[in-house]
Amino acid sequence: MVFLHIAKYILRYRVAVLVIVGAISALMLFSARKLNFYYRPTPLLPQEDSFLVKNNQYADLFGKGENIMVFGVQDSNFFEIDRFLQWQNLEDSLLTINGVEHVFSVSDAINLIKDTDNKRFLFEKVIASRPKSQKELDSLAANLKNLPFYKGLLYNEAKSVYLMAIAFNHKKIESEERIQLIQQVVAKCESFSKAINSTPRFSGLPYVRTSIAEMIKKEMFLFIGLAVFVTILIIFLLFRSWRIVLISQLVVGISVIWALGLMAMLNYEITLLTAVIPPLVIVIGVPNCVFLLNKFHNEYSRHGNKIKALFRSIHNVGSAIFLTNLTTAAGFGTFIVTHIQILNEFGLSAAIGVMGVFVASLLLIPTIFSFLPEPKPKHLSHLEKTWINNTLTRVMNTVLHRRKFVFVFALIIILLGGWGLSRIKSNGFMVDDIPHNHPVYQDLKFFEANFSGVMPLDIIIDTKQPRGVLQETQLRKLNQLQDELSNFPELSKPLSIVEAAKFTRQAYFNGNAAYYKLPVGPERAFILSYLPKNMAKNDFLGRFIDSTGRYTKIMYNSADIGTINMKKLHSNITSRVDSIFGSDRSSVHIGGWSIIAAKGNDYLVNSLLISLIFAVGLISLFMAWMFRNPRMVLLSVLPNLIPLLITSAIMGFVGINLKPSTVIVFSIAFGISVDNSIHFLSRFRREHSRTKGNTKASVVCAIRETGFSMIYTSIVLLFGFGIFIASRFGGTISLGILVSTTLFIALFCNLILLPSVLLSMTKGNNFEDRERFSE
Repeated sequence: MVFLHIAKYILRYRVAVLVIVGAISALMLFSARKLNFYYRPTPLLPQEDSFLVKNNQYADLFGKGENIMVFGVQDSNFFEIDRFLQWQNLEDSLLTINGVEHVFSVSDAINLIKDTDNKRFLFEKVIASRPKSQKELDSLAANLKNLPFYKGLLYNEAKSVYLMAIAFNHKKIESEERIQLIQQVVAKCESFSKAINSTPRFSGLPYVRTSIAEMIKKEMFLFIGLAVFVTILIIFLLFRSWRIVLISQLVVGISVIWALGLMAMLNYEITLLTAVIPPLVIVIGVPNCVFLLNKFHNEYSRHGNKIKALFRSIHNVGSAIFLTNLTTAAGFGTFIVTHIQILNEFGLSAAIGVMGVFVASLLLIPTIFSFLPEPKPKHLSHLEKTWINNTLTRVMNTVLHRRKFVFVFALIIILLGGWGLSRIKSNGFMVDDIPHNHPVYQDLKFFEANFSGVMPLDIIIDTKQPRGVLQETQLRKLNQLQDELSNFPELSKPLSIVEAAKFTRQAYFNGNAAYYKLPVGPERAFILSYLPKNMAKNDFLGRFIDSTGRYTKIMYNSADIGTINMKKLHSNITSRVDSIFGSDRSSVHIGGWSIIAAKGNDYLVNSLLISLIFAVGLISLFMAWMFRNPRMVLLSVLPNLIPLLITSAIMGFVGINLKPSTVIVFSIAFGISVDNSIHFLSRFRREHSRTKGNTKASVVCAIRETGFSMIYTSIVLLFGFGIFIASRFGGTISLGILVSTTLFIALFCNLILLPSVLLSMTKGNNFEDRERFSE
């Protein structure tokens, strides 16, 4: 009855409807202009997570390492005077860029000089000024290579690889200014590399994040264009009418403007996830137009009254379209339960966008067509297409006469699905979605091969007393821990108070590299007394010691080994810490972005699986509200769980891991695939009432009535999500393939399996419980 009144109001006040829609669209378009891209790092753990809270506390204490970009070159002639001077010129040039705070390389290496008179160490640059001759540079280079502290940190002597760490201003690197900032740095570094005929290598979290964000920004516009092209092509091929094509694109275009405008009003920014909302709204919105137009043409072909046909389209299809959009919105909306900001914003924005496209299509399609001329026979010719009629005839023959085959086939694919599901793994990488021939991926592997990676992994120790880090017991424990962790190739050489203590011993014995060992016994106190009282104020020592000397940090870099191996590495480190620190284990925190990313990936995957369960439950409640019958709820939900099972199996057999970009497939696909069930069961219920409980006739009529639209919309969605295969990201490609596969299997389940189940639940031609299935 609700949509009966809605139909009356829309057609009675159609001019007002157009004016209101136009005004809202203008307002949303104005708001959408304020949207910006999101560039700040986003942990996938909730902000209140105890691990993340503790990690942030230590990050505030020592400073975050997420603002450092790394530039490297492989050059066997690096220490030739002309090349080295160009390297120093590059450093000076980089420091002139607004936003670059520090640059550190072999040119800035610090040496400790013993000042016996004042009993202190002097911190002096190894290369204090520009060398004036090759002989002078050779001497300085020899001095540098005599300092084991820097080997494996700033250079790899065996492979002649040298790197430069570039630290950015945090505010600039977390804003849109980072794009120009990174571009300026890259341009200067590439100019240097070209001058010495060497391949430039870039990595570090700021560079990787910016590169990926820019790739996704470009792809957002690519996907919008592809979504428009694909939907235009498919709608034209189905309806053979440019008028229908233009009106459908107008509807989804307005819906996109509404979605972006509401995002701006909610003060959201465009993230890596919300960037896909515009093409999703286009792809999901077109089926609304298809169902309304197909019903309009069906009705008009029966009685030739345009207004009556539009009225019945709203009345008969409106409730089904509302529920299909509601279930699709629920599939997105369940991401809100993850307590992850980026997913919360994506879920709410997508849900609002889907309901917005429902409102736009319901208001605009009938209103616009009420002003247009009546459909001509060529506009209705698609209802008589031979191929689709033949397809529906085969479907009905299968449903009526070969149901056993349908059930056996369904059972086989369920068993195969269960087998494949058992093989699926949850594993994510920092750059696994990037093509392996992309410079970002290749450069990351270059740094992993030469320095064991660039992802920060920190071990923070609370000694629980001022200057406790200098106690011999603590230094021994830290040294033992470092020795044991040196057996893990995934970890780089550490930067820590232990290495600094070894450095001081070498300095105390006049720079002899043979003395680069931990000071012990009476010499320890004497040597360490040469260190400044407030070590945190020293640029060299402040990287791994706080101002009180109570806290210290062992700084590692880790390779991008995936969440599975990272969990194993974390477990191995934890076991070493437990064995060395014993009862003081609670004073040690293992953190850093590499651990946060691994924990975040696991948390996200688990949260999204919970959101899928929540989506199934929520959509089941919607079904119960619409049909008010438990059996109908099961019939609408269960056939759409089979496609999810098969998709999981494909992932298991093919080796596609569970990760953020693939887990969201399930909630999205379930919310969309259940739409066909709703349309079919809604039509079946009406026919069941009209035919006074004749199930066979009701099923046949429902297939005839909704089969066209189900096939049409499935084609639109199949190719609509297929556009994501054009992405350069493996996760986005998987998203397109998996959603398309799920929707294709869902078409089989809803068009063949669901009617077969309905017929198998009858005695003769009637349902066992006729009244409960009647409208």
